[in-house]
Amino acid sequence: MTPRVTMIVPGRDIADFAPAALASLQAQTESRWQALLVDDGSHDDTGAVFAAAAARDARFQVLRHDESRGLGAARNVALDLVDTPFVGFLDADDELTPRAIETWLATLDESGSDFVAAAYVRSRLIDGAYRPGRVQPWIAAATAPRRLGVTLAEHPDASANIVAWSKLSRATLWERLRFPENVAYEDQVVAQRMYTEARAFDVVPDVAVHWRVRADGTSITQGKAQLPVLHDYLAALLGGIDVLTAAGQSDAVRSRIALILAMDLPSLRTIAAEHPDPAYRAAVEAFEASLRALPEYDAARPNAAFSAALAW
Repeated sequence: MTPRVTMIVPGRDIADFAPAALASLQAQTESRWQALLVDDGSHDDTGAVFAAAAARDARFQVLRHDESRGLGAARNVALDLVDTPFVGFLDADDELTPRAIETWLATLDESGSDFVAAAYVRSRLIDGAYRPGRVQPWIAAATAPRRLGVTLAEHPDASANIVAWSKLSRATLWERLRFPENVAYEDQVVAQRMYTEARAFDVVPDVAVHWRVRADGTSITQGKAQLPVLHDYLAALLGGIDVLTAAGQSDAVRSRIALILAMDLPSLRTIAAEHPDPAYRAAVEAFEASLRALPEYDAARPNAAFSAALAW
């Protein structure tokens, strides 16, 4: 069958997790997909895992970077090769739920929107196995109830869903979009551009992805105590707000500030208080000052339930 969807699957040194990610693709109830597997300069057996999968299943195609170029560049290289009407992303240490592609496609076929964003859950190591948790309240606010053909002005809380891999898009949307390269948190600014540049988008409460929180703490999102990662993180947060501001989406800016105050700043302040490098605290304080300078800051109301949910 002619594939309708290209899934872009980048990975670096994730040989222990990649088999589960690829198996989750093969277990999809919708089979009209192909996948571009991008080995971003791995030093472990990631490349071998990808190659073995491609040898067994013609829907997999392997791309390789001899040296790591970063997640943004890995996705961009694959985007240049997309030849299907729809495109999605799956990080090679995460897993799709079985009906993810079916749900995404059916939604876009019904609505005609530019993309659909679904819910996702964190997967943590519990009693020797990675187990999915519940949908966090800020993701529920972004994706529930089901809404078709909306805009950010109509649903500003959608801006909380900032990850690339929770969405399926029409490939035409990516004719004018690419990921920033050589930085971490490369999907945050792109996500806000998707929301502001789409003619319309959909949100669905169905869980599409189990996002693995690695037990060894080696993922990018678990490295915020490192000063270079912090700089990229804060730049991504402010960059996303800049995109919303430029598009005149004041309600979405207010929603983003409230979420950052509830979810991001508490942990950053804790790290800053104990960090040996005073530059870390200075960076967090400068970031807070930037938020306070925004016109929407005073109207932003952090949701206590969001902060409480982080304890899980």
